[in-house]
Amino acid sequence: GIKMGRMHSKGKGISRRCLPYKKTPPSWLQMTVTDLVDSICKLARKGMHPSQIGVVLRDQHGIPQVKSVTGNKILRILKKNGLAPAIPEDLYYLIKKAVSVRKHLEKNRPDTDAKFRLILIESRIHRLARYYKRIQKLPGNWKYKSATASALISQVINFLQTSLYIQQVRKKK
Repeated sequence: GIKMGRMHSKGKGISRRCLPYKKTPPSWLQMTVTDLVDSICKLARKGMHPSQIGVVLRDQHGIPQVKSVTGNKILRILKKNGLAPAIPEDLYYLIKKAVSVRKHLEKNRPDTDAKFRLILIESRIHRLARYYKRIQKLPGNWKYKSATASALISQVINFLQTSLYIQQVRKKK
């Protein structure tokens, strides 16, 4: 059959995750659903993104799939508790990458390969933003601007640091 190619590379790989057929929680799991939801919310308040939360739960708590235990994915649990990230995670990391490449280009003007890669990254950002606007995960007037991108990233980071500081103050009281 015909395989779909990648957007900016030659690859036509079909490698993907393969989840177990059994959708029941694993037998070794001691954690209850409410404990799991609480720990997910606690990790989100520390400033972790949904994928980072999944990695921590897998490595430290032995939870292979949150959905098999709770019935909901991590992002849905975060949305229900009002802790979902402002912009989708994949778009956030693409913008972060574009900001770092642009910063590199300020120091290294003649780096033409970086200029080319920046164009590719930004075209991916525009494509993803168009998709998220269509499914209404982003507001219709949202627009990626390279001038305000670093401010957007630092705004997200500042928000996370502020929320961490507030939590530390509350714990001390």
